[in-house]
Amino acid sequence: MAIAHNNSPLQKLLAGAQLPALPQSAIRLLELSQNPNNTSKEFAIPIESDPGLTGQVLRFVNSSYFGFSNEISSVKLAISLVGIRTIKNFALWSAVFSLMPNPQCGPFDLKCLWQDSLRRAVFARRFGKLLGLADAEDLFAAALLQDMAVPLLAKELPKEYESLLERRRGGEFGLSRLEAETFGWTHAEAGALIARSWHLPEAFASLIESHGSLDKHLENPAQRRAALAVSLSALLPTTVDDEWFDREQFLEAYTQCAPPSGAPAPAFFKAIDNEFAEFAPVLKLAAPAKPLAEWFVVEPDLAKATV
Repeated sequence: MAIAHNNSPLQKLLAGAQLPALPQSAIRLLELSQNPNNTSKEFAIPIESDPGLTGQVLRFVNSSYFGFSNEISSVKLAISLVGIRTIKNFALWSAVFSLMPNPQCGPFDLKCLWQDSLRRAVFARRFGKLLGLADAEDLFAAALLQDMAVPLLAKELPKEYESLLERRRGGEFGLSRLEAETFGWTHAEAGALIARSWHLPEAFASLIESHGSLDKHLENPAQRRAALAVSLSALLPTTVDDEWFDREQFLEAYTQCAPPSGAPAPAFFKAIDNEFAEFAPVLKLAAPAKPLAEWFVVEPDLAKATV
């Protein structure tokens, strides 16, 4: 994967790194998605040319997440049943998951990162649907990949990231804030550069780039609903921290943005936990030790909020 080398320190860092390239099958699916006239027949061709991806797609469609009563054995039928956008994004998620390194860097834990990422993805999609957004499936993908640059950066700068992760103090200080203070850039900017180098849609790269800019999105929430959903997902409690330091900011933001009618927040978070449990086996992830719904047990006033 090539990233332009210019005067930006971040671009210089990424240009000098051995960054992964997307598989040709994923690239072809992205190319096909640019033409709305392409059908399931066209999308099935690059999937069927990649035996590994074919198996992953069929396992995905036959998982309990969809709950089809009969086994789906055809890629074309799978695409017809769950939609082109869903299959395209799944191929992208699978490719990125397989490409990310697992750096030995202090307290960094790749498994926990992916657990957090999947939970954020489920939240972003559900919240996007609550806001009436038609592209909620793309919100899932953007939220899932919002931190994809962290393992790459930790691999390139292990000592620096070991220090940053220690300085987080259990989440009291955000990683983006510490990165900006230390380097002058953040993993959100790095993720957007990687997304653009893969020729992902600009809207997708922008969602990754701005996932730490919640305050900016709140200035015009009606026009930035997609970005709000992804940014709000970034404030969820993590699997490695014992406290939720972003709790008040999260509550204030989603109370401001959510429609007045909606399920109580504990029920909303319980639904996220349930969807995580259904989807996680597809990505070979275990459930976090502490489900989201349990944060309402230890924070009873949080249960009063609704989304």
